[in-house]
Amino acid sequence: MTAAHLTSSPHAPAPAAAHPLDQPAMAALTGPQAGFAEWQGRVARFPADVAPWLALPAEPEQRDWADLAALVGPGGEFALAATTEVTGPEGWAETFRVPGVQLVDDGVRARPDEEAVPLGPDDVPEMLDLVGRTRPGPFMKRTVELGGYVGIRRGGALVAMAGERLRPTGYAEISGVCTDAAYRGQGLGGRLVLAVAAGIRERGEVPFLHTGADNTGAIRLYEALGFRLRRHVSFFGLRVPTDA
Repeated sequence: MTAAHLTSSPHAPAPAAAHPLDQPAMAALTGPQAGFAEWQGRVARFPADVAPWLALPAEPEQRDWADLAALVGPGGEFALAATTEVTGPEGWAETFRVPGVQLVDDGVRARPDEEAVPLGPDDVPEMLDLVGRTRPGPFMKRTVELGGYVGIRRGGALVAMAGERLRPTGYAEISGVCTDAAYRGQGLGGRLVLAVAAGIRERGEVPFLHTGADNTGAIRLYEALGFRLRRHVSFFGLRVPTDA
């Protein structure tokens, strides 16, 4: 379930931000999910088949971009989530940029759901199929290893799911929330969010989540469930030049 470090990093940074949710990927990869971390200098990432997120120091220097290029490889693409403006070096192409929001538990009515069943590696083909049809955000072949995935089945088919992704110390991100189009409007997504939140709470951690800033329907749902806006974020991708 874990990935070997590409390079040893005895000086791997503790999260530089004042709050773990200000740099959740770095806080996760230097904390509870350190076993997944692949390091090059001060730059870390999840294995590409687990999650696309890469973590830079709070104020990246030229050497950090060079280490990032070595970690990802010439022509490689990666994703970042930033709460402050980050600009790649000259010649690094931006492949996408999505304004987003970060919401955190503010009295979420977390509770288990009797219909929710645990999902694991054997369920990945169905999970990938559902994700492919609903596009809730990045979900790879090994994302399920990040834990906490549950789903609802109807007639034996997986029709809704949700789980966990980033786990900065003291927190856990709810992610992969999606429902088959034929079953929307029944509240399945909200029920699964509350079920995943209940599991997070049982560990003594705080649920949080991200979504696109223009996804107003999801934001209204999450706020109705008891989440509040913490801050705005930006999700964006960069491509390393082929001659880097």
